[in-house]
Formats: sequence, C-alpha cells, structure tokens
Amino acid sequence: MGSGELLQQVYDRLYAHFGPQHWWPAETPFEVLVGAILTQNANWKNVEKAIANLRDAGFLSLERMAELPVDLLAEYIRPSGYYNIKAGRLRNLLDHIRTVHGGDLDAFLGQPPEALREELLSIRGIGPETADSMLLYAAARPVFVVDAYTHRILSRHEIIPEEYGYSEIQELFTDNLPADTALFNEYHALLVRTGKEYCRKSNPRCDLCPLQSI
Repeated sequence: MGSGELLQQVYDRLYAHFGPQHWWPAETPFEVLVGAILTQNANWKNVEKAIANLRDAGFLSLERMAELPVDLLAEYIRPSGYYNIKAGRLRNLLDHIRTVHGGDLDAFLGQPPEALREELLSIRGIGPETADSMLLYAAARPVFVVDAYTHRILSRHEIIPEEYGYSEIQELFTDNLPADTALFNEYHALLVRTGKEYCRKSNPRCDLCPLQSI
C-alpha cells in the first residue's frame, strides 16, 4: 500500500468513527489568529475562557485589541496560561498587521500562501505550527498542520520514523493527498481528537482505537 492510500485509509477510519469535527471553533478569521497563539501549550477549554473574556469585553477585533495596553491584554487572556508571553506575541502580530498592512486584515490574509507564511514566521513568537494553523483556519489555504498528536499517532503506527520532524511530516501529507483545504482541516482535527481520546502520551487506549488494525 502506498503512502497516499495509507493516509487516506487513516482518514476514512477516523472520519467514520468520529464524524465531522467542525474545527476551528471561531466566529471570525481574527478570532482564529488569536486562538492559534493562545492555544500554544494550553488546553483548549482554557483558551475558550480567555477568548470569552475578550469577546465579553468587546476586544475581539484587531482595532479594539490594538488599543489595549499589553498588561491589560494579559489579564484578559490569563486563563490560557503564559499570559504575559502570549500577550506580547499577540501584540507582535497586531503591530505587524498595522505597520505592514495598514491594519487591513483581509489584505494580510489574502496574500499568496508562501508570502503569508514567511511573514507569519518572521513575527516573534509564531512558529511553524501556529503559522500553519493561521494559514489553514484563518486564511483557508491548503496547508497541513502538524502537531504532537500527528507525530505520535503516525510514529506509533510506523507510518513515519520516530525521528521525522515537522517539515518531513508535513510533506508526507502534501505530497500524497490532494491540496484540499477542507480535507486538511478535517484531517488535522480528527488526529487531534484521536490523540486526546485514544493515542494519549501515557496510558493509550490502543484496544479501543479506530486505528488499531493499521
């Protein structure tokens, strides 16, 4: 079985088991950008609390958030953890969009994906996973997001060597599957769900996993 067939089989098994995940849970592209930074080293339920704080206070827009002093922004996002660091990273993103694109979020997200990814990676505090999450979920570009769940699931099933890094795993998907935003969106979400419920770091539930026979 080739890599493309194997990856498709994994997707089909997970989709049949879990169904559609409706990810990313956000109301606007800007909310996705914020969530992508807040979810760094954080549980999503805590991220939701931080986003709710911003929404309830009326600061969940580029214009309004840019008005917030960074220390006050940190207080709103406190539930997400590492709040001072993340407030600084959000400020770096806001300042970049305002300085380089005049605050025009559509112009920022509407760039060719290669240019947008390069810009995102140039912003302090945004690494490949965060940048690709923004590309896929906020800009709707067919970029596959790789995370710890992806590496764990694929290596445990011997689909990749343990030493594979981010770009190597990403290329496995992009080289063997159609460049389809909806597919990459759903696939990533299904892998996250599988990693949380079955392929856990410790005490994995292999006997119940939908991928157990692969």
